[in-house]
Amino acid sequence: MTRVISVFLPTLSTDRVRRKAGNTAPPPETPLILAGRDGQRRVVLAADAAAQAAGLRVGMPATKAQALVPGLVIQDADTAADAEALERVALWMLQRFAPIVAADPPDGIVIDSTGADHLHGGEAAMVAMLVEKLASVGLRARAAIADSWGAAHALARFCARPGFVSEPGAVAGDVAPLPLAALRLAPVLVADLRVLGFERVADLLSQPRAPLTLRFGPEVGRRLDQATGRLAEPIEPVRPEALIEVRRAFAEPIGAAETIARYIGKLAVQLCDALELKGLGARRLDLICQRVDNRAQAVRVGTGLPLRDAKRMTRLLCDKIETIDPGFGIEVMTLAATFAEPLAPKQAASSLVEEPEPDVSGLIDLLANRVGEANLYRAAPVASDVPERSVRRIHALAPETGAEWPGHWPRPSRLLAPPEPIDTVALLPDHPPVYFTWRGMRRRVKRADGPERVFGEWWKRDPELDAVRDYFRIEDDAGERYWVFRAGDGEDPLTGSQRWFLHGIFG
Repeated sequence: MTRVISVFLPTLSTDRVRRKAGNTAPPPETPLILAGRDGQRRVVLAADAAAQAAGLRVGMPATKAQALVPGLVIQDADTAADAEALERVALWMLQRFAPIVAADPPDGIVIDSTGADHLHGGEAAMVAMLVEKLASVGLRARAAIADSWGAAHALARFCARPGFVSEPGAVAGDVAPLPLAALRLAPVLVADLRVLGFERVADLLSQPRAPLTLRFGPEVGRRLDQATGRLAEPIEPVRPEALIEVRRAFAEPIGAAETIARYIGKLAVQLCDALELKGLGARRLDLICQRVDNRAQAVRVGTGLPLRDAKRMTRLLCDKIETIDPGFGIEVMTLAATFAEPLAPKQAASSLVEEPEPDVSGLIDLLANRVGEANLYRAAPVASDVPERSVRRIHALAPETGAEWPGHWPRPSRLLAPPEPIDTVALLPDHPPVYFTWRGMRRRVKRADGPERVFGEWWKRDPELDAVRDYFRIEDDAGERYWVFRAGDGEDPLTGSQRWFLHGIFG
């Protein structure tokens, strides 16, 4: 099922002005408006959150706004710069979120996210991440995901706070309570409908179409069908000028998986040739299949290292063929390297001179595109004595960090997060437990080694100034080995609670 994200940027114009001004921008709590000409009048064309909270609205005379709000900052509007900023945001989202992204002027972005959510941890996580990323660069945003562009557009503007996920097949019920303006109808048409008593989308959904069409034309019915998902809207994706892509149009539509795979291989060869001319390797590949019904099916795969191998590209893309619904046939296929990096030619190693290093990048790329890049990682050491802070996740193909774990004390193969409390019998302050009870089972300690004292990292927060942990390696009478610690030095209550915890299990 098609899934579409609509991103609403309610203060794009003023956010753009603040970003451009940098350190010289007025504080966020200072109302800011952008004014421009509407005929002979100078009116408000954009207002930031502070200005809207002060009662200023788009369309009111600029002189009235200035009289109502003392200290109001007024700057000239620049619609061309706003359109350019919206295009840049769309290109940024194209590289990071999904293969099909388009600007939705004047204040939105539309994304065909079908099949892309698993790479970002699910739909809810994807929407939340999108809003957070925009907020981190100074752009207020609301976003909604639904079965259609019309529904997502309406929910983003009238329901999302700041994100909304419409369950598949539930768009009609989600948009029904929204006001008529959510249908993207002309203001004059909305006013005429209100005169007749129509206030909500549900009021129109319950009416027969013929009288509505006869009186108001086909626009009302078309917008209702788009909002409820009965009528599709093609999304024309934004394409950067420097994008490297190849295209194949078919005289007769194709639909068999074997045929699609064959042409993927041909497109991959052409793309590699184009990449080689520019000395680049692909880090992200987008395959877009345009169907005869004007719907697009998109596949996105990523690589850990720059790639210019047609066979590996074909294998990665063909692994996703089952997600492509050809419908009544595919008439155009496009393969693009949405993200590319320099890739210098490399001389092949000779087995007579040196042992070639095993290349596992192909396997890692295949797994990462199946389970999601965030779910495939390796552990790297961190310079910290606190065990749970001494490790971090890095990309499976990331270069070595140079850090190493301390070798003077062994560490367990499995670390529990968080440490689990245990009941113990132990002599204080320096003796290991004699017995301990974990998860309802009592175990007798046969051997023990320790203590290894770990101090708190006082430079991180004040409570760790006096914090102490005493770690012991213990073995029970069944031969199982554990890593336990006492929170505190066994004497001073300021150093910890003096409770015992199990933190790890040795393999």
